[in-house]
Amino acid sequence: MKMTYTQSAAGWKQGLPLGNGQLGAVVHGGIDSETWNMTEVTFWSGKPERFGGSPDAREKLTEMRESFFSGDYVKGDKLAEQALEPKKGNFGTNLSLCDILISYGDEGSELVRELDLERAVATVSYRSSAGAAIRRETFATHADGVLVSRIKGDRAGSVSLKLHMQGRTNTFDAWLEEEGKLVFRTQATEDIHSDGTCGVWSEGGVKVAVTGGKLSGAEGEISVQEADEVIIYFAVATDYDRKDDSWKSESTERLATAQAKGFDRLLADHLTDYQALYSRVSLDLGETAEFASLPTDERVRRLRAGELGDTGLIALFYQYGRYLTIAGSRGDSRLPLHLQGIWNDGEANAMAWSCDYHLDVNTEMNYYPTEISNLAECHVPLMNYIEKLAEAGRSAAEDFYGCEGWVAHVFSNAWGFASPGWGRSWGMNVTGGLWIATHLKEHYEYGKDREFLSRQAYPVMKEAALFFLDYMVIHPKYGWLVTGPSNSPENSFYPGPTEQGEQQLSMGSTMDQMLVRDLFVFCLESAELLEADPELQARLRTAIEQLPPLQVGKRGQLQEWLEDYAEAQPQHRHFSHMYGIYPGNQITPEHTPELSAAMRQTLLGRMLVDELEDIEFTAALFALGFSRLHDGNQAVKHVRHLIGELCFDNLLSYSKPGVAGAETNIFVIDGNFGGTAAIADMLLQSHAGTINLLPALPADWSNGSYEGLRAKGNAEASVVWSNGSLTEAIITAHSDLETVVKCGGSQVSLQLEAGKRYRLDGQLKLIEVEAA
Repeated sequence: MKMTYTQSAAGWKQGLPLGNGQLGAVVHGGIDSETWNMTEVTFWSGKPERFGGSPDAREKLTEMRESFFSGDYVKGDKLAEQALEPKKGNFGTNLSLCDILISYGDEGSELVRELDLERAVATVSYRSSAGAAIRRETFATHADGVLVSRIKGDRAGSVSLKLHMQGRTNTFDAWLEEEGKLVFRTQATEDIHSDGTCGVWSEGGVKVAVTGGKLSGAEGEISVQEADEVIIYFAVATDYDRKDDSWKSESTERLATAQAKGFDRLLADHLTDYQALYSRVSLDLGETAEFASLPTDERVRRLRAGELGDTGLIALFYQYGRYLTIAGSRGDSRLPLHLQGIWNDGEANAMAWSCDYHLDVNTEMNYYPTEISNLAECHVPLMNYIEKLAEAGRSAAEDFYGCEGWVAHVFSNAWGFASPGWGRSWGMNVTGGLWIATHLKEHYEYGKDREFLSRQAYPVMKEAALFFLDYMVIHPKYGWLVTGPSNSPENSFYPGPTEQGEQQLSMGSTMDQMLVRDLFVFCLESAELLEADPELQARLRTAIEQLPPLQVGKRGQLQEWLEDYAEAQPQHRHFSHMYGIYPGNQITPEHTPELSAAMRQTLLGRMLVDELEDIEFTAALFALGFSRLHDGNQAVKHVRHLIGELCFDNLLSYSKPGVAGAETNIFVIDGNFGGTAAIADMLLQSHAGTINLLPALPADWSNGSYEGLRAKGNAEASVVWSNGSLTEAIITAHSDLETVVKCGGSQVSLQLEAGKRYRLDGQLKLIEVEAA
């Protein structure tokens, strides 16, 4: 599990990402020089603000709805524009912190760059022009909160370098505080997503320690001459969400502590901390020596050229996704993964995009693989963020709709922005907050932690339910309880009369009704379990009975809207109404075959369009959808496409030019996590009271094994298969669980006891039960 390269990284898109859940770095360069692009998850421009709304919000909402119900979409859209598009303020964006530039002044040869996923360590090794074997090892340790790098040669005096820092904002100031120590102060400011005056302050520093040789510093630069070994430490802190100035001493304290521990102990503590998470899951899809010995970028190029036999690359991509999750989102991270994880090349910040929390699939997809990949602790920052978002969302519910509870829309920021966005086709996503909040439900269903349910999941989801119970309205034509006005992000349709043209808002979009149904059912079941809120339980039972059914359109597709509208953009990158099949389970081949067929038609319909918007999260959605339809051969095609066509050399995923104004390939990390989720989903699915082993196994994954994938109900599965058929499975229960285990045409009902391991043969016959 190593990503290996034999060429210099010409820039950020070939660099190797490191992270400790708070601090991020992308290391690029080669023998003669190296750049560390440093980021920090809370380094945001902007500030908390309350936007728009009106005291007669409820009356305006009623007027909008009357227009849509009467078929006047143009008028309804105009009213929504007037009432539900607040003026853009200081929303902000996550920004790059600074660059650390190191010059080695050596030409050398035999370069190898590696990212070891099992150790979370990036290495550069080469033969210097003087003949010394040089090795650089760099890692970001969560255990000690610093980035550390050791540069060492096999000959005395073989390491020389010059180091300085370069800011990414106009407030950056760095100076030499003492010999071997550079410190800096900077504010996250920019003038595209805010007014250029507001943002988080940050302070940090770099400490250089040497063995042998000479260390000196002048004019903002540290120099090392002919050392045996050099160790570089980096630490940073910010004033985000801090009430006093105690944060200012944090980076100095971390640097001093790290230097006192030394490299070897830092590395040992880092490995203990990291591997406790990473080592839980292993995956073997049949690695072949022919491909395993090749550099990673060469493997990607061969895949792009049509060589499909490198199943080891898919396993590598899967574990890379788990690595990125651990590197970017730890239990104590102060914010969750944003559009670029915790890394940031700066390109998205200079356009209409920002590095924020997109709530119409992107942030959700960042955490799609977390639970199944046995990284539940890494989900915690998102749980905490959702709770904060719900607090801010109470104001949005009151200001824009005159409703109780909480609501959030298409995107959010470091302070929990919850208002509608700017543009109805995407900004009016009234279930965006609910969509991200379903991760509370997911976290509970996997872990079955009743304390988490009562303390965090149920209170937040209950308030979301109170909003929708207050906000939704009975459709006068159908008698169904519907949302609206809202959209199906970020798509549009033709309502019928040609003079109304392309429209984006309607009542009761399919995605909304799927999300609301899951919300109401979860809240009802949770309230029953917790013996809470009997009055709310009664309201939920009534509301569930009034929700619209899922419908099949005239083209055999799953309808995206309440009416069978014609798609204005049949090539659109979003198909949010597949939520019902993934990550939801309202549509399954076993229980809803007609809807499953319609979902397949929806996926195929998108694929048949020549102008399909080919970007990272769409490829992942295709793979996930076909996986849930148990079509592994189709699913793996999209996984291969994602890796081969939509990833940089460093395997970070991107959106192609033309999408939302992008002028170049823009790094967006959701493809990495969506692809990781799809690979796991093809091997294990757990919903509707079942654990389904190898549900979408592609023909070319004929032999393999995995250990440690997680199933809902707090269980783990380990599986071996040969010639496409199950050989053995082990189900380990961490809670009592009644379930049905399936594989192919076989199934067995099991009553699992916490703390026991159940061994099954290839026909799912129980052959052994032992203590875990």
